[in-house]
Amino acid sequence: MMTLSQLSNTHRPQKKSRRVGRGMGSKRGKTCGRGNKGDMARCGYKTRPGHEGGQIPLYKKSPTRGFTNGRFKNMVFAINLGMIEKLYSDGETVSLKTLQDKGFAPRRIPGGLKILSGGELKKKVNIQASFYSGTAEEKLKKNGISFQQIPIGK
Repeated sequence: MMTLSQLSNTHRPQKKSRRVGRGMGSKRGKTCGRGNKGDMARCGYKTRPGHEGGQIPLYKKSPTRGFTNGRFKNMVFAINLGMIEKLYSDGETVSLKTLQDKGFAPRRIPGGLKILSGGELKKKVNIQASFYSGTAEEKLKKNGISFQQIPIGK
């Protein structure tokens, strides 16, 4: 029977520890490979990544290139037809305001509401949204559900 004391690491060899300060013949005597003077030669020194001792670090010197439309992007709140089926009952109006009242949509959505085609919607609700996916419009027309497109921010 094998015991824990008989197990050995067979995957990688054990790394030899670096013995410093053991005389001039050991490669790492006297200053122990730290050079002469300065904070890096002292004990307790830790390097911070990107720190260059008061000099402007390289990541700040390098140019920023290209263009991103992140500053101009309007985030859209999207909801599937199946979720509308769960949240609303017959005769209710689906809009960004009613979604916020139900606690489902966040408070600020600069891009408006978009209706996606996931799931099925059988309830007769009135939908007011800024955008509709193509298949969502087809499903709404097929089921005879009234919907209208309203401009963003209304």
